Amino acid sequence: MSKFKLELKSLTTADLSAVMELDKACFGGLWTLEAYQRELDSPNSILLGLFSPLFPQKLLAMGCFWSILEEAHITILAVQPQYQGQALGQAMLYFLLKTACERGSERATLEVRVSNQAAISLYQKFGFKTAGRRRRYYKDNDEDALILWLGGLQSPEFQETLHYSHALISDRLKNFCWDLANL
Repeated sequence: MSKFKLELKSLTTADLSAVMELDKACFGGLWTLEAYQRELDSPNSILLGLFSPLFPQKLLAMGCFWSILEEAHITILAVQPQYQGQALGQAMLYFLLKTACERGSERATLEVRVSNQAAISLYQKFGFKTAGRRRRYYKDNDEDALILWLGGLQSPEFQETLHYSHALISDRLKNFCWDLANL
């Protein structure tokens, strides 16, 4: 069975059309082109993408976080709908957290729709805990958001968890013919 290599890269202006396509597919157009351009231009924003050379124009997954003092505020995590459930979301979250650690972040936070059980489960696998609730946070339907937090990113225990997660994610990706070996 052949494996499809995955490539992680920092997104650039050249990737904006693929970013917009993925945003529309996952969120129905949550952010505008200008909003993504602001993220790319901001020194405090990290925007990462997973690609496969087999599908060079296809952004398989993306994630974004703001680096604010010692905190990584995850703002976007998206996977192409046809590839959801294949561990690409786990891989993207792993790379967001690894990058946050490398930048010195001590903790991570995010908001997630209360109805998005798949995302909540993913975040819990990495140790995120519910810290609160934002009432009517999502303007499209007035749905509440859970506020999730993860502390101790620089601790030896979390670094071990991250290392262990890489192996688990790599194995899970192989089940779907994705190869994380080079990352």
